[in-house]
Amino acid sequence: MTSQALLTHLAADRARVDAYLARLFESRRQVPAPRLDAAMRHALLVGGKRLRPLLVYLAGRALGASDEALDPSAAAVELIHAYSLVHDDLPAMDNDDLRRGQPTVHRAFDEAMAILAGDALQTLAFEVLATSEHPRLPTLIQTLATAAGRDGMVGGQALDLDAVGGHPDVDALAIMHAHKTGALMRAAVRLGAVTAVVAEDPRVTALDRYAEALGLAFQVHDDILDVTGDTQTLGKASGADAAREKPTYPALLGLEGARRKATELVDEALSALAPLGEAGTSLAELARYMIERDH
Repeated sequence: MTSQALLTHLAADRARVDAYLARLFESRRQVPAPRLDAAMRHALLVGGKRLRPLLVYLAGRALGASDEALDPSAAAVELIHAYSLVHDDLPAMDNDDLRRGQPTVHRAFDEAMAILAGDALQTLAFEVLATSEHPRLPTLIQTLATAAGRDGMVGGQALDLDAVGGHPDVDALAIMHAHKTGALMRAAVRLGAVTAVVAEDPRVTALDRYAEALGLAFQVHDDILDVTGDTQTLGKASGADAAREKPTYPALLGLEGARRKATELVDEALSALAPLGEAGTSLAELARYMIERDH
């Protein structure tokens, strides 16, 4: 079961990054496009697990970084995640009506404003990082940009669109999700790590391996929840993958096979944390939580 310590971290870090994100809007003296601001707030500030910022905080703390130093990266990775959800939900992509228990941005506003809100959230992420004045700022920016772009999340979304109605095998599915979902999770862990230490530190390599297994475990469990969960708990339509003929782990491996796969991946993530010793305890608990969550 998920430890109380991790649940406390989840709540405290969610509140911390939410407050930071809210200040990005509250501190503005002029709002030239109020409807755009409202659409961005709707996408960013209405719910969300904040798992990616939590990965930034836990990885950074494990290597000695302060929360204040980690705040910009935690906010930036969530801004990229929020933008990706806005665009994924569009009619040209997944055509979803519900996200985090609320109407998707293109439903609450309109399609054009949703595109602009996603664009603005993406650029705001890099504005936040660029003004953070960290000594390894170029590494932080490159980490996030690579994970978000053609060799990461966007490339994975392209693979996802091409796979609809097709029959990829498990290896092809893993490649797609390593880009679409895993890339940003790996970036979150690396952003936290390189905020604390240089990228050449062997513990950063260990955390990269942890994040790679964790990101895929998260996606396998998401596929399972799409089959076993309900719309109210998930905050989005259940059964959507099957309805769109999307390839998933339960479809390829069966539910029990998918559950075994998720457990194997978590075991890989836990093994990767060995060089961190007790400093990796919270990251280990988070890995277990990834396949226990109900949404």
